[in-house]
This record gives sequence, structure tokens and C-alpha cells, in this order.
Amino acid sequence: MDGGAFGAGKAGGAFDPHAFIRQPYTLLRLLSWVFSIVVFGSIVNEGYVNRPDETQEHCIFNRNRNACNYGITVGVLTFLSCLLYLALDAYFPQISSVKDRKKAVLSDIGVSAFLAFLWFVGFCFLTNQWQASKEEDNPMNEGGDAARAAITFSFFSIFTWGFLTFLAFRRLRDITFQEEYNTLFPNSPSLLP
Repeated sequence: MDGGAFGAGKAGGAFDPHAFIRQPYTLLRLLSWVFSIVVFGSIVNEGYVNRPDETQEHCIFNRNRNACNYGITVGVLTFLSCLLYLALDAYFPQISSVKDRKKAVLSDIGVSAFLAFLWFVGFCFLTNQWQASKEEDNPMNEGGDAARAAITFSFFSIFTWGFLTFLAFRRLRDITFQEEYNTLFPNSPSLLP
């Protein structure tokens, strides 16, 4: 794909799926998407257990329903955000206005930073509740691997979303430069092809 404002091709250019897949933010979004599936899938599938003498299931994380709900909510929110921003990244080369590109990147920065923060909180919360869990609440150690997987992939998600925030800041810098260049030299050819 030809370089342009924020590494995008010329507006109206054809979509190149090979170039799209090779972009670092596309790979990170796909990785974050998989991590979110692992977290909420682990909790939904094996995150609720009961004692042999009980019929009602409780959250595996210290019987704290809020811990399971938090992990599921952030996982689903991240899953949907990844799909939304993958679609925006695919559509991005079609956006001709530098201002609209800037708005898209600013929303990416905000969402990515917010999700990195939510995953940090989730990692700390799930880890704390897992450490506080009592062995008598889960005598057969059911779902332990799922709980550890949710904690581990919450930790990995902090870094993927943090790096996505960093990449979005780099994109913003490129867009701001293009915008300033167009303001200073309105009748000149584009600096970036």
C-alpha cells in the first residue's frame, strides 16, 4: 500500500488485504481479539463452580460474583471494540479528510488507553480474588486452569492494548504533520504520495 497520511494509501484506493493483514496494528488487534475470547470464554465456560453439598454455582474467584462479571464484561467489550476498529482500519484508506482521519485516530487512542487500563484493573482484581480463594470452596480444584488462563491473558492484554495506544499516537503525529503541511502549503502537491 502506498504511504500517505498516517501510512494510509491515497483516498479512494483499492483495498489490499495482504497489506492490511501485515500492518502491526491489525496484527495486534487480532491478537487482542483472541486474548479477549480466551478471557471471557474461560470464565463463562469454567468460571463457576459449586461445593458438593450445594446446588448454586459461585464464581471461582473467591466466590465473588463481581470478579467473574468484570472479566466477562471487559472481555466482551474488548471483543466488540476489536471488531469495530478492525473495520475502521480497513475503511481508513477511503477517508479523504485529514480531520476525519484525526478524529478516528483520537478515538483509537482513547479506546485503546481505556481498555489497557481496564485490563490492568481486571488483572489485579482477578489475581487478588484468585489468591483469596479458599480450597474448601473448590475441593476438587475444578476450573483452576481456566482461572489461571483468564488471569494470564488479562496480563497479556495490558501490553497489547498499551502498544496499540503507542501506535495510535504515532499515527496521530503523522496526521498532524500532514494537516500542518496542507495548511502552510495549500496549493502544493501532497508531501506524502
